[in-house]
Amino acid sequence: MPPRHVRTLAATVAAACLALGAAGTALATNHPAPARPAVAATAPAPTSLGSNWYAAAPYLMPLDNDPPDAGAVMDATGLKAFQLAFVLAPNGGGCSPTWDGLHPVASDTAVAGVISAIRAKGGDVSASIGGYNGTKLGQACGTPEATAAAYQQVIDKYGLKALDFDLEEPEYENTAAIHNEIGAAKILQQKNPGLYLSVTTAGTADGTGWFGKQMLNEAKSQSFVPDNFSIMPFDGGFTGAAAQTSALTNFNAVLRSTFGWDEATAYAHEGISQMNGRSDTGEFFTQADFQTVLDFATSHHMARFTNWSVNRDRQCTPPDNNGRTSGTCSSVPQGAWDFTKFSVKFAGATPPTTPPTTPPTTPPGGGCAASPYTAGTVYVGGDTVSAGGHTWKARWWTQGEAPSTGGSGVWQDLGAC
Repeated sequence: MPPRHVRTLAATVAAACLALGAAGTALATNHPAPARPAVAATAPAPTSLGSNWYAAAPYLMPLDNDPPDAGAVMDATGLKAFQLAFVLAPNGGGCSPTWDGLHPVASDTAVAGVISAIRAKGGDVSASIGGYNGTKLGQACGTPEATAAAYQQVIDKYGLKALDFDLEEPEYENTAAIHNEIGAAKILQQKNPGLYLSVTTAGTADGTGWFGKQMLNEAKSQSFVPDNFSIMPFDGGFTGAAAQTSALTNFNAVLRSTFGWDEATAYAHEGISQMNGRSDTGEFFTQADFQTVLDFATSHHMARFTNWSVNRDRQCTPPDNNGRTSGTCSSVPQGAWDFTKFSVKFAGATPPTTPPTTPPTTPPGGGCAASPYTAGTVYVGGDTVSAGGHTWKARWWTQGEAPSTGGSGVWQDLGAC
């Protein structure tokens, strides 16, 4: 059996807290969100972001686990995108989208307010559907078409440009539910051109387990290929970064054998979702582990690098570096948002310094507005850099090829600064 990913057991913990009279105890689970003022029911249109930001967006629970101020995280790290979790079927039954099984998307104002604040600062969001806890829409809706219609409501409500299918226990053990989810993803891909789609599933030492492989075979049978398939190499006996990169290597082989891809193509469709700090099963993943995995991901040109979660990306108070896993802190020594900054690096941006340095009197690049080109940075189509007194625009993904009018032709010269 694939490892469990016990991250969002709100209903279970709530019941336990009532029974024990211990309401308010912080665990590696959810607790009720504070009331929020009403805001506009529909979020404004998103700022146009490159897919590199959706590929790097860390998970954020906007209504639970003591959600941090997203704008403050953006200011501190340079992050531009968040993965909002989780869209589920209603706890009481039915085929309509809700947040956490409790808050109907149709009448939502709270999440719309979070999205509005992020977009006001030039950022955007993806929505993650599924997760470990609750009833999934693929289970509740009878067909791929009905499942897709429910998710389309979420896309339309918030003007989404990205969506994550988090397919794990117990849903991915249900063949009919996975058929509905993959079928819905394919329908949404066709109906919403340019929609960024990720599929996230359990990670094991051999890449992913039997049910993960069954999910990949379902995708193959429906001729569905998302922007990436990501695994979660934690909660399964993993010890630091070496175990994670080994699982990524093995998952690459799984993708190759399933879809007939070569190694490079498989890595270009492969992603990772990590758990920062102490995992549910007592594994520890430090900032050094994240750096090692980031180096692996960028050197192999992987498609996605994310983590669970921004809510946990802060040191526990009082510090607790061993005894518990929390939904609101990492249980390892850290500065605020240390792990989120790795997502920023994967996206190709440079996190701001803390405290900020004095702005130079001459913009970087000898008067160019765009950031100077650096050989180690990953650039995607639409990114601009400065080099040799000119501004250059990347036509597609590139790393290590300096801007010029020759080479592969990846760089377009936009002229002198």
